Amino acid sequence: MFILEALASAFDMLWQVFWPLVLGFLLSAVVQSLVSRRTVAAALGDASPRSLGIACLLGAASSSCSYAAVAIARTLFRKGASFPAAIVFEFASTNLVFELGLILLIVLGWPFLGAEFAGGLLMIVILALLFRWTLTPRLTTQARQEAERDRRGRMEGHAEMDMAVTEGPFLARLLSARGLTSVSHSFWMDVSALWLDIGLGLLIAGALAAWVPDSFWRGFFLSGHPRLAFVWGPLVGPLISMVSFVCSVGNVPLAAVLWNGGISFGGVIAFIFADLIILPILDIYRKYYGLRVGIYLLAVSYVAMVAAGMAIELLFQVLGLVPSDHHVTALRSAPSLDYTTVLNLLALLVMALLGWRFLRTGGLQMLRMMEGPAESGTRHDHHAHHPHH
Repeated sequence: MFILEALASAFDMLWQVFWPLVLGFLLSAVVQSLVSRRTVAAALGDASPRSLGIACLLGAASSSCSYAAVAIARTLFRKGASFPAAIVFEFASTNLVFELGLILLIVLGWPFLGAEFAGGLLMIVILALLFRWTLTPRLTTQARQEAERDRRGRMEGHAEMDMAVTEGPFLARLLSARGLTSVSHSFWMDVSALWLDIGLGLLIAGALAAWVPDSFWRGFFLSGHPRLAFVWGPLVGPLISMVSFVCSVGNVPLAAVLWNGGISFGGVIAFIFADLIILPILDIYRKYYGLRVGIYLLAVSYVAMVAAGMAIELLFQVLGLVPSDHHVTALRSAPSLDYTTVLNLLALLVMALLGWRFLRTGGLQMLRMMEGPAESGTRHDHHAHHPHH
């Protein structure tokens, strides 16, 4: 009975977020198909505000998969990007993307959407300042030496793939055979990279919503002590995220459970920010850059997340924008015949059409290459420019 209740809660949440997920993946795929990664590294060659701003914009237009973001950041670093710019690109790739914003809007509402993007920008500014004050040449040299060792993480092939169509006007590129193929490949590559995290996030959120009483959460998050909760939420939010093993948009259902349980507004935001310090990604940092740099990235990331969470809650309190109601309807909204159902059916149709194009143009081969070594991804770069029509 308890298991069925948890599964039902997970399905209810999936039903609410399905069409925004598909729309977000589609918009991200369009951007990835029209913006080439080949010219990115040259624009990120230093840690100037201009380079960090470009890294932020390009990251926001990239994939939302945390593992892919980490792998792409290392690729950019190895190709000449500065270490701060590569990490800023990585953070923007998971905190300022379409999918995350849409899911937050549907599940938690527009104040959380605004706080996520404003807080995401603030977190990146804090992170850039921390790099400027604490990142030594010795650490940077060590990171580059370790990055050149070519140790495997996850999504290595994804990091090397560049399927962008860059010749001609925007619409002509998008609607061309190559453009449609590139969109379908980018779409299904993101879906295949994220379905496990999203599914795990929904299942964990469903279990927590069904099995853990609200009284436990209210006590744990110090809901009866607003001043303590203001500090405690952002401090503990990233730690919960770290041990959840769930990253990117899969964090949002868990965030909804925590908000429903009484965590502070800033705690929710800091929790969502922390997808890049979950334990598997910390292990990848160790492989990519060495243990010392990995610990350094954990420390500066955590400080930036906590500071941004507290600052954004304080700002939103001053502006009167922090929601007073902790009840999340998406956790208890069963499917019904409404606009969500119609949009979900349209989303399934879009997935089917893109899936047909994906299978017709060597997509399964591309997926096998995505988790392969970098050389495989490079070979696919050539394939992406000569797809089957």
